Amino acid sequence: MKISLGRMVILVEDYDEALLFYKNVLNARVLHDDITPHGQRYLHIGFDEADTSGIWFLKAENPREQSRVGKQTDGQPAFVLYTESLDVVYKRLLEHAVQIVKEPVVMADYQFLHFRDLYGNEIIVVQMKS
Repeated sequence: MKISLGRMVILVEDYDEALLFYKNVLNARVLHDDITPHGQRYLHIGFDEADTSGIWFLKAENPREQSRVGKQTDGQPAFVLYTESLDVVYKRLLEHAVQIVKEPVVMADYQFLHFRDLYGNEIIVVQMKS
């Protein structure tokens, strides 16, 4: 039985500002962007041409959902991204004045950092050493 990750769901305040952040800062690309007849927008982003997994932005529509934007994991990291160059990601985060939660940490087999997206979701970026 084969199972693969489809999408992580992240509550957002605004689809376009979320897309702009992830595109500009992390080189994300749109995987799917459609509006249903009922007006619900389905905006999915990804990071790798060969990988269909990604993030589904879901606009917070009511006060309860709006209160959870940036806090879906109650202060814990929302997800982990892998990169071939942590240095490049780190420089890009700094260029865009993104909040760094944990500066780069270098371990024997990997290095990582933590940052917050535009809504405060904590994200970990990891580079595995070969």
